[in-house]
Amino acid sequence: MYIALVPGRSGDGWYLRLDGDGEPVGTAHHTDDLAARIRERDHHETTPRWVLAETRRVYPPLLAAGARLDRCHDVTLAEAILLSAEGHAGRPHHPAAAHARLHGLPVPDPEPVHVDDGALFDTRPPADPRRTLDMLVEVHRDQLRRTRTHGPRLALLTAAESAGALVAAEMTHHGLPWRTDVHDAVLTELVGPRPVKGLRPKRLQALADRIGDAFGHHVNPDSPQQVVEAFHAAGHPVDTTRAWELRRVDHPAVAPLLTYKELSRVYTAHGWNWLRDWVSDGPAGPASPAKRFRPEYVVGGVVTGRWATDGGGALQIPKAVRSACHADPGWSLVVADAAQLEPRVLAAMSRDDAMAAAAGADDLYAALAPTFGGSRQDAKIALLSAMYGGTAGNATALLTVLRRRFPRAHRYVETAARTGETGGLVYTWLGRGCPPPSQRWWSARTESTRAGRDRGRFTRNFVVQGTAAEWAMAMMALLRTGLHDESLGELVFFQHDEIIVHCPTENAPAVVELIQPCADAATRLLFGDTPVRIPLNAKTVQNYAEAKLPSPGATTHTSRRGVTRGSVANLACDSTSNRSPP
Repeated sequence: MYIALVPGRSGDGWYLRLDGDGEPVGTAHHTDDLAARIRERDHHETTPRWVLAETRRVYPPLLAAGARLDRCHDVTLAEAILLSAEGHAGRPHHPAAAHARLHGLPVPDPEPVHVDDGALFDTRPPADPRRTLDMLVEVHRDQLRRTRTHGPRLALLTAAESAGALVAAEMTHHGLPWRTDVHDAVLTELVGPRPVKGLRPKRLQALADRIGDAFGHHVNPDSPQQVVEAFHAAGHPVDTTRAWELRRVDHPAVAPLLTYKELSRVYTAHGWNWLRDWVSDGPAGPASPAKRFRPEYVVGGVVTGRWATDGGGALQIPKAVRSACHADPGWSLVVADAAQLEPRVLAAMSRDDAMAAAAGADDLYAALAPTFGGSRQDAKIALLSAMYGGTAGNATALLTVLRRRFPRAHRYVETAARTGETGGLVYTWLGRGCPPPSQRWWSARTESTRAGRDRGRFTRNFVVQGTAAEWAMAMMALLRTGLHDESLGELVFFQHDEIIVHCPTENAPAVVELIQPCADAATRLLFGDTPVRIPLNAKTVQNYAEAKLPSPGATTHTSRRGVTRGSVANLACDSTSNRSPP
């Protein structure tokens, strides 16, 4: 059962029950308290799938009012998925655009987003909620029809992505626990006390002075042009200020410059200004140093389906400040990291029996090492080169070994690369399509082969990285359900293949026990009966910096806990087999 939902302007809203085909059942209803109406649904045996125009706009005010949605269909995300599956990735996918295409009308621009009162994004309701509800129902019905023409995999992708949107909104709502006093102490130790506005911190200024002394004149280390010119004048014609190039230069300015660049990145991206802009009050109130980091996650923000963030740098929290990510008193952080996710996904996708068998081990690279003369490092280089198109060093020779030993896996990524090189489209396991090449690319391809090679590297990785993102989304959706059903804790962070759960310390063992079954269930949900195993190494810590996760070869926790059939069915939309290649 679906329920289309459109909020009003004063906590009210409209909703309409829909059948499995998206057809209205009865008439639309208005309620003065939409959040209360949703909370009432929690006591019903049948859990609806709420149809939302855009979860990241609709859900935050409902969360703030104490209303939680178990499942949803995000029309905006679904439209993006459908367009990509239909070969039109990158076209406008907001509901008004989908409605216009449905009726053969010009596609309007999305409504401008205005950020007011410190909000991360615009959560204002539409001017005419009742009319918006009719449009939403019509677009949703069309999306169900189009999805069914593609089969159950795309339905699973839509369900998983929509669940991811709920997770993202809830993570922003809960916030990542953050200690401002610890962060301030870390910054002071790294770069010196907080400086007066317009000046560098003490240690950065000292490094800048050393750099100038080494060159014999003032050089602004924040200016790549000045640094390159200074090295040229000193007889070292470098092209860039990248660390790998500077390390090859024998000059006394190199060491302080590399240190300056490293510390400056932390100070600029996660310094005191970041603390002021992105870390807000926690449950203990403004007087407590226990705060919350609340970034805005953008689900499907990368063309492969990976997440992005709209400011805050949540996906690049440097190790230097991770100790400030600290659990509340009486609580702990459970940090889990998927080991060698993309190579394992390739093994499952390609149905390469030999690689899949090796991917049943905790350390895939070690399991493959005998094929590469006992070298785990060579096994790693070969797999990464196959997925990313690398040819440096001895990669070519190692790829020859991989092609001979694991022909299906090698053929899978090579086929994707050849398709991309000729301008074709490739798809993830669940059916997300890559963007078509631009007219500029077609023009460049007629002039040189480089454009083709570059696109081949992109499509080679697209099929693997995109499918890994799908697996991660399914795993998180299952974990979200398990955490809520047993009241264990809150998902507060996600970064491609890593998650953090904030939970009461007494619940931490149960959280750890829940994580691996969710990973195993996600693997079965996507790939069916496969020997491939994607281990999630979990550790309970008080702060993020302590989460030096077990090495891939270490023994991992084996759980007897299962994932309920209901939680999988809810995510899968009652999908049937997902075992055949697209």
